[in-house]
Amino acid sequence: MMNIDIPLLNKAAGEKATSYIATLTKPIGSLGRLEEIAISLAEMTGNLTLEITPPGIIVFAADHGIVKEGVSAYPQEVTLQMVANIVNGGAAINVFGRQIGAKFKVVDVGVAGDVTEVQVIHKKIRQGTGSFLTELAMTREEAEKAVLIGYEEGIQIIESGIKCLIIGEVGIGNTTASSAVLASITGADPAAIVGFGTGISTEQHNRKVAVVRDAISLHQPKPTDAIDILSKVGGLEMAAMAGAMLAAAEKRVPILVDGFICTVSACLAKLMAPTVVDYMILSHQSVEPGHTTAVKHLQKEPLLQLNMRLGEGTGAAVAFPILQSAVNMINEMATFENSGVSGKDETEVIMNS
Repeated sequence: MMNIDIPLLNKAAGEKATSYIATLTKPIGSLGRLEEIAISLAEMTGNLTLEITPPGIIVFAADHGIVKEGVSAYPQEVTLQMVANIVNGGAAINVFGRQIGAKFKVVDVGVAGDVTEVQVIHKKIRQGTGSFLTELAMTREEAEKAVLIGYEEGIQIIESGIKCLIIGEVGIGNTTASSAVLASITGADPAAIVGFGTGISTEQHNRKVAVVRDAISLHQPKPTDAIDILSKVGGLEMAAMAGAMLAAAEKRVPILVDGFICTVSACLAKLMAPTVVDYMILSHQSVEPGHTTAVKHLQKEPLLQLNMRLGEGTGAAVAFPILQSAVNMINEMATFENSGVSGKDETEVIMNS
């Protein structure tokens, strides 16, 4: 594995931001989590003058052999079709990405089939993972390669000038793999974390729970070894997502984390480099039941609850304007001193005179 050097949060910058926010023309704490976000961004970037535009979106695409076990409502070829849809600008992530002025790219790390669109970054490692019910999802070497590809793609988009990273994914079967990875990391009962994904039936859901439970029993993934977990029950896009998160943290770029699959990938990144979590902001609470477990593992609190469960990075893109509001607050609001507005103590003097 590569050597990752993630800097510590700049607590001095956070303290300066806290003090400065207290001088803005509003009661202290009255903008709630926006104030917390601004302080966190100052700690991440080391700057009091905040900048998070343009954001960058990377969508990693890969397939999952576990689909052959009847765990998804959609056939595997939908992944290939969705990559084409994203490239043509018709997916939800395109709509929300345009809305926030994001730089955008799609990376094929393991789609089953030939991705012919020239706009896609072609980094295919293999034609989807193996069905981890009966075999390894991938080799350790393939898992490490996927992490490295994600890291490199993260570095490249950061070097292009993005100031906040959003990572998305597309791949039929990925909620099954994410559930298996999460259960491996946390020891959670698969029955408590496996959801209905793309809209499967109750019978398929029962099958999905059994598949995750049996796969973990078969492979015995090591809870503290991200590469072991990925190779046994993971996904190529999940490995790449974790790698991109490591790149962002290393470069002091805030990571706006999407829903279930992205948050599980964040848990994998945490295994590789625990301080990567310091650079994460969770965008929304997914309706996938396992997301709550993943959120608790990261010890973070999502910003929104919109009953979303699409993936692709959509929840993070929708939440991005909240971060922009926090940035605009600290960058543009007047202080009591330069606005002529009386502060709390001055008002009390006037009232009592």
